[in-house]
Parts: sequence; C-alpha cells; structure tokens
Amino acid sequence: MARKEHMDGIGAIWLTLFALLLAFNQVVIKVTVGGFGPVFAVGMRSFFAIGVVAIWMALRGQRMNVSRRMWGPGLLVGALFSFEFIALFSALDVADVARVSIIFYSMPVWLALASHVLLPGERLNQTRIMGLAFAMTGVVVALSDRAGGEARLLGDVLALCGAILWAGIPLTVRLTALSETRPETQLMYQLVVSALILLPLAPVLGATFRDPELIHWAGMVFQVVGIASLGFLAWFVLLTIYPAASVASFSFLSPVLSVILGWWLLGETIGPAIWLALGLVAVGLVLINRR
Repeated sequence: MARKEHMDGIGAIWLTLFALLLAFNQVVIKVTVGGFGPVFAVGMRSFFAIGVVAIWMALRGQRMNVSRRMWGPGLLVGALFSFEFIALFSALDVADVARVSIIFYSMPVWLALASHVLLPGERLNQTRIMGLAFAMTGVVVALSDRAGGEARLLGDVLALCGAILWAGIPLTVRLTALSETRPETQLMYQLVVSALILLPLAPVLGATFRDPELIHWAGMVFQVVGIASLGFLAWFVLLTIYPAASVASFSFLSPVLSVILGWWLLGETIGPAIWLALGLVAVGLVLINRR
C-alpha cells in the first residue's frame, strides 16, 4: 500500500484490532505457561516462528541480510528480545495480567527517556515530559499496591525489566546498521538468536513441560503464528504505511484492553489502585506519543 501522511479510519481500525490482539496475548501467555516453563515457552515460540517468517520471506522473494556489519547488532537485539520475553512470561506466571500489562506497556516511557539522551531528533518537549510524569506515576501506583504479597512484587519487577529491555530493541535498531535492513531481517535476528539462547538454557533455568494439555498447545500455536511471526510482521507493515507517531499513539489501548480481558476472561480482581494506575499510564502514553 502507498505511504500515507495521516491516520485514516481503516488504519485506526487495524491498530485497534492489533492492540486487542496484544492484550489478548497477555491472557494467552498466562494460560500457556501453565503447561510449559516460561523460558522453554519463549524458546519454542521463537523456534517455530522462524519457519513462519522464513516462508513469508521466501514468498516475497526476500533474503536475510547476514553481512558482518549486522552480526553484532543482530546478536544484541536477539539477546534483548530473549530476556524481554523471559521477563514477561515469568511475570505472568506469578502475577495478574492486569498488573503486569500496566507495567510492561510503560515501555514508551523508557524509550522516550533513552531517546532524549541518545537520539538528537527525539528531544523531550513540555507535552512529552507531562506524559512521562503521568505514566511514571501510574507505574509507581501499580508497584506500590502490595495486596498480592511477594509473588506480585516479583511479577512487577520482572514486568518492569521486560519493559526496559523492550525499549532497548527499537533503540538498538535506530543506533546501528540494523536500521538499514528490512523489518523481516530484524525480526529474524531476534527469533534465531533467542531460540539459540533459550532452548539450551530452558532445562537449566526451570521446568520445560508442566503436563501440557490441549489448551496449552493451542496457546503456543497462537503465540507462534498470531504474535511472534505474523503479528509482528503486521505491525511492521502498519509502520510502513502510517506515520510512526500515529501508530505509536494507539499503544495506550493495549494495557487498557489487557486489564479488561484479565478481569473478563480470568476473573481477576481489579482494585481501585490498579484502575488509577491504568488511567495514569494511558494518559501518559497518549501525551508521550503526540507530536
């Protein structure tokens, strides 16, 4: 499709659906790790997603850029991708979807702060600083709600680590030779490196199988096809059609929808502090991503 200078109705619908997909993914991860160890689940997801992305690239006549200039950045984004999802899957293994999602989707906060220092064209203005204040206050409110005890504290910390690691991926792409490659190559580096790191580590870091049933295998299939391969590729396609700021402005929907789906599908109890944290983070993300 042709490049568009402004968000239109079709783009808004697709981005809303994508935000819903990401929100539903939090619920799916929560269910999936009931049958697989978190590290093993991430490694398997990456391993099988490699095949899906490879088929996609073959059908489009694309080849992966494996020049030496890409090796260092490729290994780095792969490592960041690996530990980001170890943190997310492990967080959802011990804590509620609502709490984890609010903290995990604070990623634009840490990306904006790092970009202000490292990318001259991404300086913070008054509106974005206000957005950072709202979002960071929301994260503090979520972290301060200790109703769930030590398990929730561990989940909160893991979710925060995952958000910071996630922010490191687009920052690495912007600052290295990976910015010169197609999105499919960037994704393939993340999948290949994470599969090579995590599958050998999985038996050392915890259980691999936890008596998986059909629902757990179905969750894994959804992870491989719906998120780790076609889902990420759909996101890249949207970025090639619409302005990045407009695409990013829909990021506030994912934590909102995650909280709702956690309550609706998993029966999670959502206290006033979580609703307050959600509102603050959502407002903050909108302000951060405004021009």
